[in-house]
This record gives sequence, structure tokens and C-alpha cells, in this order.
Amino acid sequence: MNVLRHGYLTAAILGILWTFTVAVTVAVAMSFLTGAAFRPSLLFSAVAGALAGVACLWGRPGAGIAALGLLAIGLVGLGPVQTGEVGLLSRVIGHVLAAAATVAGLHGFLRGLPKGALTRHEFEDAVIRFLTGFGYVFFTAIVAIPFYVMVMTSLKNQQQLVQNPLDFSIDLSRGWGLFDSYVELLTVFNFASYLWTSFYVAVLTVLLTLAFSIPGAYAVARMRFRGAAVFSRGILLIYMVPMIVLALPIYIGYSMIGLRNSVLGIVLIYPVTTIPVALYMLQGYFRGLPAEVEEAGLMDGLSRLAVIWKITLPLSLPALASVSLYVFMIAWNEFLLAFMLLDDPSKFTLTRGIASLNSSEIPRQHLMAGSVIATVPIMAIFLGLERFMTRGLTAGSVKG
Repeated sequence: MNVLRHGYLTAAILGILWTFTVAVTVAVAMSFLTGAAFRPSLLFSAVAGALAGVACLWGRPGAGIAALGLLAIGLVGLGPVQTGEVGLLSRVIGHVLAAAATVAGLHGFLRGLPKGALTRHEFEDAVIRFLTGFGYVFFTAIVAIPFYVMVMTSLKNQQQLVQNPLDFSIDLSRGWGLFDSYVELLTVFNFASYLWTSFYVAVLTVLLTLAFSIPGAYAVARMRFRGAAVFSRGILLIYMVPMIVLALPIYIGYSMIGLRNSVLGIVLIYPVTTIPVALYMLQGYFRGLPAEVEEAGLMDGLSRLAVIWKITLPLSLPALASVSLYVFMIAWNEFLLAFMLLDDPSKFTLTRGIASLNSSEIPRQHLMAGSVIATVPIMAIFLGLERFMTRGLTAGSVKG
């Protein structure tokens, strides 16, 4: 490891690794966007990356020279990103993106790095910055690529899918015809009803979960009774039991009492899967609230229920918001129980409706469009309320 602690050697190695990472990312992105042939080159990435890393040690002037050099060798066919029969504009855009991303990343990773011997702190700092950048690229790709493929596939027609299933570019000349799959799902395949069913089932699940978990969590956090510690530790044990283990007993029981193939049965069973985790989350938050405030309310003549309603719950709004959002997402995305218990298409939830599209008789773009319809609302809700979820999850972590 001591051998690597030299500015030029560290810069060259990180330059090689980062340049190849960018080459793979740009090649995949441009291939998806244009449908043309882009591919990364390990050999050219190694040579160009090592030189670019060393150049970036010289600050902004070196980074500028590295960017121009990467762009120049890319245009003549010796860059980290190789192209086949690609249009001039697409080729230029690809090489510009590769050069800019490579130099911007290396300039950030190697900022302030000496050209000679490195201390352990300087070496580790550069490596950590590289790993952070690589992590952002890697995990963004894992999330973005499947979502992009799903969206682009949903905007195609059957003829385009048959001609080239791997072409994920978009044909803007079709105009509003791009959304034919969505229109058919909402009008022909009854997806508007599936959306409504999933929404009110999720809302009812949230309400039932809060109705049971709030008093249960408060009792564990504030009351003293025999078995409280065992109950507190055993809450998550219920949640850890795989649902597939309970699927058959639930199916048999629901069939015997006549709740199978009914929305009521779904509403009754969903809280069973969400109450344990809600109890666990809320009890930790309730323990973090100052008990003196509640004791003052009791001394003023309030009953225990009044204290909970007027003092504890208003102070717990961040935690309640985070638990509600988490439970809503669980109920919205639940598939196993819905698939097992619902057979009537008029009572399908959204996930059960999407499963019904997985058929050789239904075009593949309809399945992708259904997946987008199921994903986008919950993404919008999560992104809009994410700050409440973060605040609620962390607010009870420090007592007092």
C-alpha cells in the first residue's frame, strides 16, 4: 500500500478506474437514448485515464488540457467510448459527455493532492472521494436504467418492439400516440378502478395501523406492566416471519369464513403485516418524548387518554407522518396476498391488475405502462413527503 502513496501513481490508477466507469456509463446511456452502437474500450480507457489523472494533478489548467485531449482522441476513434455507425451529432455528444464527466470527476477526486509522496490521510481521502463518486454512479444506474427501460418500452407500439426490442430510444414523431398504452389501460383494462382500489385500501390500512399501534406503542413506552419487556422485544419477531409461511393458512382460513376474493378481507389482513413495524417505530419515538410534559398534563387533571390526544400526538406528528408514509407504501406495493386472495377483476388492486397483464396475449408495452402507473404515484408521494419521513425516523433517536 505504501508503494501506491505517490501522487502520480495514485492519480494514474484512479484515472484508469474512473475513466472506464464513465465510459461504461456514457456508452450505456447513449445506446439507450439513441438506439445506436456505443461501447466502452478498456484499453483506451486505461491509457487515456492514466494520462488524464496525471494531468488533473496540475489543477484547472491540467484538467482543461485533459478534457480537450479526451475529446480529440474520442473524435478520431481512440477514446474511451467507441462508436459504430453513429450519426455525427450523437458521436460528438457522446464524446463531450465522456470527456466532461471524466475530467470533472478526476478534478474533484484529486483536488489538493500532492504530486510527490502522500501521507496516509491524503491517499485515503482521494480513494474515499473516488469510491463515493463510483457509488453514486453505480447505484443511480441500478435505479435509473430499469426505470428508463420500463418507461421507454411503455411508449412504443407492437411494431417497434418486434423490429428491435433493444431499441430504447423514443420516436417523438408519434405525438400523443406515444401514450396509447396508457389510454388503453385506463379505458379498456379497467386500471382506473385498480388505482382507486389500491388507494383506499392503502388509506384504510394506514388508519387501522395507527389506531392499533399508537395505544400499543404508548403502553410499551410509558406504562409499567408484567411482560412489557418481552412484548417490546417480541414485536419485530412477528414482522420477521416471512409472509409466504402464513400465505397458505390465511388462504384456507379466508376460504372457510368467506372473506376470500373480497376487498374487506384485504383491508383486514394488511394491518397484520404493518402493525408490528409501526409499533416498533412509534415506541422508540414515544420513549424519546419528555415524560415531564405528560406528567404536567396529568397533574392539571387530564386523563391518560386526554394526555395522549392533546400532548403526545401533537408532539409526535413527524413520527406519525413517517409511519403513515411507510405503511402506505407497504400496502400500495403489496402483491402476494392480493394475488392469492383476489380472483374477481372488479376487485383487483393495482399490483394484482399488473400481474394479470403478464400474458402472451397482451402486448408487453401494456405491462410496462401498468408498472409505470403503479410506480410514479408512490414515487411522487415519497419525494414530496420524504422530509417528514426522515425527520420522524431520526427525531426519536436522541432522548430528551
